[in-house]
Amino acid sequence: MVPSPDPLHTSPRGTPAAYSLARDRYADWGVDTEEAIDRLGKTPISLHCWQGDDVAGFENPGAALGGGLAVTGNHPGRARNGDELRADLDAALSHIPCRHRINLHAMYAETAGRKVERTDFAPVHFQRWIDWACERKAGLDFNPTFFSHPLAADGFTLSHRDVSIRRYWIEHGIASRKIGAAMGAAAQSPCITNFWIPDGYKDTPADRWAPRQWLTESLDAIFREPIPEEMNLDAVESKLFGIGSESYVTGSHDFYLGYAITRRKLLCLDTGHFHPTESVADKISAILPYVPALLLHVSRGVRWDSDHVPAFSDDLQSLAREALRGAGRIHFGLDYFDASINRIAAWIMGARNLLKALLAALLEPAALLRQAELSGDYTKRFALREQQHTMPFGAVWEEHCERRGMDGQNLWLDEVLRREKEILAARG
Repeated sequence: MVPSPDPLHTSPRGTPAAYSLARDRYADWGVDTEEAIDRLGKTPISLHCWQGDDVAGFENPGAALGGGLAVTGNHPGRARNGDELRADLDAALSHIPCRHRINLHAMYAETAGRKVERTDFAPVHFQRWIDWACERKAGLDFNPTFFSHPLAADGFTLSHRDVSIRRYWIEHGIASRKIGAAMGAAAQSPCITNFWIPDGYKDTPADRWAPRQWLTESLDAIFREPIPEEMNLDAVESKLFGIGSESYVTGSHDFYLGYAITRRKLLCLDTGHFHPTESVADKISAILPYVPALLLHVSRGVRWDSDHVPAFSDDLQSLAREALRGAGRIHFGLDYFDASINRIAAWIMGARNLLKALLAALLEPAALLRQAELSGDYTKRFALREQQHTMPFGAVWEEHCERRGMDGQNLWLDEVLRREKEILAARG
């Protein structure tokens, strides 16, 4: 009896006939698969460095995160320094088709073992990251770190009641924008410097107004100095709630929506920062007309902001469809930290699933769907969408990967697991 093949280790290459059939099937719908493959290849995703080391950073590795953040799982092989983290990112990028970006937090500064205050962080402390990214022709994005610090221990930073603590974090924000500008100049691609703070109350506050007023003043001070947009783009990110801030979050979605519109900043929508029944996809067309651009941090929230690896789900596909209609004013990034599985695999699967969702959106018969909708034929619209599920999407995905020297299935998993055994396990 011939054993059944392992579904995770199938043939490394789809046949040319499979793609030819898929191309013809989609052409019947008026969809050009070659155009879809080309456009997908020009859509970068920003990979978040903190997936590789459980958000430990290099200032005080192993310190408690704070700020309502928690990493679950203890899979072996966490990166312990910049060299290991960059090597793991290289391993992940080698299995993610096309060229992408790297997203850093300020806590990943490399200071040669010297204590440097976050207010004094400068581009020199990220020079190894900049050189590494430039060698790979990869863009860089940046985030000031408003957590894992004694001055954030009580859960407040830019909206703190103490003006001296607010001043500290304002100076950190100003320094972060300068670092972002240096990264953007070196990479010749604008760095998105994204601001998220954990500030909030566990229980119902007596005063909701004052912290938001202080946050507004702090952000205005940080953004006072203009930076050319070809070097740096500023973004602000909201959150529904966090552990320890269940009742009140200063930087809520409503707050940052108003701030981004009035200050002409990018608005970051993290898919794990909303109520599980909310559709982030639906927000895109409602918000994008009023802000310069949107930054999407793609995660998979389960009951709370649990930061699971994105799955190729209906929600992710809906997000991709709406984002691609944003006429290039959408930036894509990943933001999760899962230590229950191999961390490199988590990067690869999250990025590949987002790319698959984008490809599925590019292969949608958009013209036919709009025609049916405008004519009031909602039956046809529904039927077309249902038929999409059985179209030969997989053959187009595999063709996209193979043209870039990668397998479109799961053969990468063998290499990742071999690396776990030979390299990651030795880290302890």
